Amino acid sequence: MNRFPNRFSIRRAIALSVLGFFLVSGSQGFSAMTVSTNKFEGVKANTGTATLSKEGKTNKLTWSEDFTIPDTPAPHWQVVDSQGNTHLLNRLVIKGDKQNKSIAVPSYIKDIVKVQIWCSYAEALLGEASFSQPMAMGNDDFFHPG
Repeated sequence: MNRFPNRFSIRRAIALSVLGFFLVSGSQGFSAMTVSTNKFEGVKANTGTATLSKEGKTNKLTWSEDFTIPDTPAPHWQVVDSQGNTHLLNRLVIKGDKQNKSIAVPSYIKDIVKVQIWCSYAEALLGEASFSQPMAMGNDDFFHPG
């Protein structure tokens, strides 16, 4: 008869417990790494939201599935920081029918308060969506300013 019948089952239980802990803590960490705006409101951009996420060291903005690209000549992503500075970013539509649905936030932007859709051709604000508070770009957690 084997003297250690439970030795391997105890190791297995410990290994599964550790794995479960990392899976649960990892999923909670991921959920803290995405934040959405309220709905876009404006004359041309008035559907959908924008989501800020972190992939490695890169901050990304992505529009939601229900977002509709405004029918204007040159709609662009634009963000507003907590100091009121606007930062014009990428066009929404690029060559052909390709879309910039998701863009990397440049490292010089320290925080974001609003995401705007800006028409560069007419120099007009088409719509904007706000975060509940400024989102800091340099940290692991968007809610804590750098």
